[in-house]
This record gives sequence, C-alpha cells and structure tokens, in this order.
Amino acid sequence: MTALILLTGIVLLGASVQWLTGMGFALAAVPALILLLGPAEGVSLANCAAGAISVVGLAGGWRRVRPAAMVPLCAAAACTVPAGTWLTRQLPPPALLLTMGALVTAAVLLVMRGARVPALRGRGGALTAGAVGGFMNSAAGVGGPPVSLYALNAGWTVREFVPNAQFYGVVVNAFSVTANGVPALTAAEWTAVGGAMLAGGLTGRTVGDRLPEHHARRLVLLLALTGGVTAVAKGVWTW
Repeated sequence: MTALILLTGIVLLGASVQWLTGMGFALAAVPALILLLGPAEGVSLANCAAGAISVVGLAGGWRRVRPAAMVPLCAAAACTVPAGTWLTRQLPPPALLLTMGALVTAAVLLVMRGARVPALRGRGGALTAGAVGGFMNSAAGVGGPPVSLYALNAGWTVREFVPNAQFYGVVVNAFSVTANGVPALTAAEWTAVGGAMLAGGLTGRTVGDRLPEHHARRLVLLLALTGGVTAVAKGVWTW
C-alpha cells in the first residue's frame, strides 16, 4: 500500500509539472520512479506516461509545430533510442542508478545555466539535440533537456517551444516504449497511474494560471536536481 501511494504521488507530481512547463514529467518523476520501481521499470513507465500526456497536450497546439526543426530532431532520436535501451540492459542496477542520476543531474545543470552551445543551432543542432535526447530518453527516461537547449539556442519563445516539445515527446516516447517495452504493473498500479495523470493534469492547469512560469520552471529543475543527486548517491551506496 505504501508503494502504491508513493507511485501515485510521483506520477501526480510529474503530470502536474509537465502541464506547467510542456516538458517536465521525466525530470520530476524519473529519479523517484527508478528508486521505487528499479531502473528498467521506472524508465519504461516514464516513457509511457510522458508520451500519453504529450498526446493530450499536442491536441490543442499541433498547428504550431515546426516540421523543419522537428523532423531532423525526431529522426536523429529514432536512430539513438536502441543504443540507450542496449545500455540499460548491459549495466548492473547500481551502475544504472549512477548513470541515470548523472545524466539527469548534468542535464538539469546545463538547462539551469542556460548554456549557449553553437553546435545546437540550425539543422546540425537539431540532429545533435535529437540524437542525444533519444539516447537519454530510452536510457534514463529524460530526453527533454537537449531539446530545451536547442530551443534556447534557436531563440524560441515559450509559446513556440511547448507544442514542439509535445510533438517531440509523442514521437520519441513512442520509439522508447517500442524499444523498452511496457512496464509490468498490476491492475491496481495502472489504475493509480491513470488517476494520478488525470489529477495531475487538472492540478497543473489550475496552478499554471496562478504561478509565474519562471517559478514553475525553477521548481521543476530543483526537484529534478534533487532526484538526480539522490539516484547517484544510492548507486554509490549499493555498488
């Protein structure tokens, strides 16, 4: 029962922040999910949930998707998803925790710094961001930061970023679920996850109308950083 309550709370938090920022489920939820369910199941559930939320979010903004940027991003991601899946199947659990925690932590710190990277501009930048994002999404469930950095270097506004992030989330999570499989949850766990996603969506919309965007973004990044560092610590402790 305790594990079910924790799972519900983690998914509720992740769904809420994704509705607030357009791409936040994995950053907020993956570190906690891999600690609760294990690396493979945690990443797989994050792929399923983030993809489902992106489908719903994209329904109202698909006309603002930029095909010229998203086609190379998604194509590159599709090429590197299998490599991320392969890595998760080769490493023992402590090494996976270390790897995933380190990837999350490094990605969050780069986004927090607002890193300007010339290599992430133009078509070449889209291919680079997509390739890194696809690998990270299937290996650690966190494929959003490279896309965020690409958007930052391309000078996109938040209004431009959100529908494109949702489109990317649909495509890359579909590839990741195909590669990683669906998590082996019980009927009660799936019911809890579905209810938490619905409640999280309602919560995110309600809070989003009242909370300034920069505060919401800072909260997501701090949660993700805490989770990433915790995953690294557990990986070291159980090595």
